[in-house]
Amino acid sequence: MPNPDAIVTRTIRFDPPLEGREPKEALGAEEGLTVYLGEDRRVRLEPDDPRSEGFARVLDEVARQGLYAYVELEPGTDRIGRLLIPTVGLVTDVKPAGGPEGGIEVTLHNSHARHRLAASGDDSAELERTLRAALGERRPVLLVEDFEGAIIDVRDLTPDPEGPLPPFPEWPIPIPPPLPWWRRWLLWPFRTLWWWVRYPWWWFRCPSGVKAQQIFNAMAATSCDPLTVPPPCIPFRYPDDGCWARANEMCRLILAMGYTPGKVWIDGSLEVISSNKPGCHVYWGWHVAPTICVRSLPWKTGRMVIDPSLFSTPVTEAQWKAKQGDPSATLTDTDHTVYLRGWYPTDPGYVLTNQHLAQYRLALYNRSIQVGPPPYPCP
Repeated sequence: MPNPDAIVTRTIRFDPPLEGREPKEALGAEEGLTVYLGEDRRVRLEPDDPRSEGFARVLDEVARQGLYAYVELEPGTDRIGRLLIPTVGLVTDVKPAGGPEGGIEVTLHNSHARHRLAASGDDSAELERTLRAALGERRPVLLVEDFEGAIIDVRDLTPDPEGPLPPFPEWPIPIPPPLPWWRRWLLWPFRTLWWWVRYPWWWFRCPSGVKAQQIFNAMAATSCDPLTVPPPCIPFRYPDDGCWARANEMCRLILAMGYTPGKVWIDGSLEVISSNKPGCHVYWGWHVAPTICVRSLPWKTGRMVIDPSLFSTPVTEAQWKAKQGDPSATLTDTDHTVYLRGWYPTDPGYVLTNQHLAQYRLALYNRSIQVGPPPYPCP
């Protein structure tokens, strides 16, 4: 069953109000802060707790972004023991997890992670029933994971007790029909002719290998400091989720450098080892990163992937796929305008991009102030 001692809310109020002050200043001036969570629950942030400033920052930002806070108290006190930021989304699949541990894997419409629920545990069966019911009824849930990515709580959000949620996309997503075969056949000669006309110009527009490394370095340089996460940094050191927002922001920056990127998507049972996550194992159902054409020998080019979350240099699509642990995974190339396939097809004004990046910057900061910043020890 859901943890009865956890406070779950997106109604957060400080007493005294922060009123634009930095949490450190407010904690020092007022000798602590009282935080009201919902209507009748409250916690204390004391100046002598080194986490208090970070908790105040996280809770303030959670309220600003309209997210939820999941607060566990230290036994017998009104002090925060652990603060987590749940994911709210539509359950799109529930299936058995691979590997000897067993359990199930859950996918949400707005996440590329494979969220894992352990087979053992007193609450596992009830949490699984909640997830399967949400899948069958196509309703959103609030899914809570610990810092290593294990599901510890699931809440039903229909109806939401604290006001309406943002509208969720329709599901299942309608798939546009392909072009009729006869139209593809008629267009083929014109596409072939156009390709030969534009290829020399396109080859010169592709950067060299040296320039491609410079582009990669420029993207990697935007990585967030885990303990400050200043916007508009990109949270590469939070590999758990949000790759589509990272990819879209990188595409915006590459376009600003005068090059036209694409994107490559991979679908499969993906698993990577990353020292940027406690426990080191990162599970994805899909992943995406920008690509750029790179010229090599005269009149030859290749697509190179720019993915600072996995590499320190541009790599081929084959190398990128091999890193993610599923030989049967499939790759799909698209142009840079595709944002979150099916659910949010494009984001021309980068509104969703900025919103999602802010959410995952906050997740990186929240984990770093409680378990320490990455890198974490890996076997």
